[in-house]
Amino acid sequence: MLERTLVTIAETETIEEAFRRLNANMLGILFAQDASGRIVGAVTDGDIRRRMLAGTTIQDRVATCINRNFVSARAGGPREQILKLLDQRVHVVPILDGEGRLVDVFSRELFNLSEESEVFARARSPVRISFSGGGTDLTHYFVENDGGAVINATIKMYAHATLRRRSDSSIRIYSHDFRSTIEADNLAELGTDGDLALIKSVVRLIKPTYGFELEVSADFPVGSGLGGSAVVTSAIIGCFNEFRGDQWDRHEIAEMAFQAERLMLNIPGGWQDQYATVFGGFNHMEFFSDQNTIVPLRLDPNIIAELEESLVLCYAGSGRDSGAIHRDQKAQHETSDAVAAAAKQKEVTRDIRRHLLRGQLLECGRLIDEAWHAKRKLSSKISSDAIDAIYDFAKQHGAVGGKLLGAGGGGYFLFFVRPFERYQLIAALEQQGHSCSRIMFEENGLRTWKSRFPARFA
Repeated sequence: MLERTLVTIAETETIEEAFRRLNANMLGILFAQDASGRIVGAVTDGDIRRRMLAGTTIQDRVATCINRNFVSARAGGPREQILKLLDQRVHVVPILDGEGRLVDVFSRELFNLSEESEVFARARSPVRISFSGGGTDLTHYFVENDGGAVINATIKMYAHATLRRRSDSSIRIYSHDFRSTIEADNLAELGTDGDLALIKSVVRLIKPTYGFELEVSADFPVGSGLGGSAVVTSAIIGCFNEFRGDQWDRHEIAEMAFQAERLMLNIPGGWQDQYATVFGGFNHMEFFSDQNTIVPLRLDPNIIAELEESLVLCYAGSGRDSGAIHRDQKAQHETSDAVAAAAKQKEVTRDIRRHLLRGQLLECGRLIDEAWHAKRKLSSKISSDAIDAIYDFAKQHGAVGGKLLGAGGGGYFLFFVRPFERYQLIAALEQQGHSCSRIMFEENGLRTWKSRFPARFA
């Protein structure tokens, strides 16, 4: 904005002073103020000259020349409204606040776009449900057993992250789920362990060269079996990626999420969670020592809709330790039972893919049951008497098949039911104190974008 003294003048000032300011601002117009600072009219070269032709002198007051029927716009109003005024009626538009005081001046050549709004990066990453193959995506397994294979899909349940860059090196991280805040003067002082160790690990991996504020939240409980750690990690990486000129691609983001959790924090686990949340949709994944292959499954929309109506999520409670379960799987993976169970998992994965593509969903439900019984043999920690009781109860009340999602030990059950048996299963499970919910599939994976507060004139 021009200096305010160049575009305003008190109505008690002289016409001589008005000429001086008009020469300085080069706009050909001034806005007259009353004693309280409110704009009461406009004064142009033409207004003054007409009055002087009628006998007014340069020592008379500006008040004698004011056009009190002037055009203005309200601060905070639509920018296009100002453009329309400039397009049809006037050359200069004063922007006034609610009390009539001048905030800004726009003209055909002078349109204030200088004040940048504060920019945020946002990210939303979906959780996944796995139909079969869990455990074969562990590195120790697929390296020694000619590959692993899983089939999974993302659903409309997310981790959310919001990132704001700071002008200094300070760091503030807040987790809504843990109700925990971490503050540090710089990256070196952030530390590596303690509260929010996973988030710290991601930040250490990225090594941002600026200070920032980061908030993270999730739609799901900790230990849900939905791949939540990878989902949160991917959302955070996605936020930082928004501020990069050379952005990481989806494979790189998934691999970074794996590195932050599995290698830097040394938390045992497989590979599917990171790829599922970043890529999104239905995917058949194969893992080998030299490459990971992610193949999207193109399902008919009606198949997807029917599958949504045939599945029930049932929360079996928390208390799981996925790292301990995966460590036990690694210890047991060479036993004959574990080897046979993992091979069965891969076989079932291929069969589910074939039936899913053809819309043969009842067969998929039965195969999910087979996959669960095979998975239970990978480790004694995957299930328990309480978990088995929930599963058997669901089978007695309409479930064709199902499985515990994630590593095991707790979290969510996924059950497949026939038509007309869905609600009786839900009612029976809820009477036992278990929370049930629908599934809506999410075709997109990690989504990131920039957001800003709308620029205002005040």
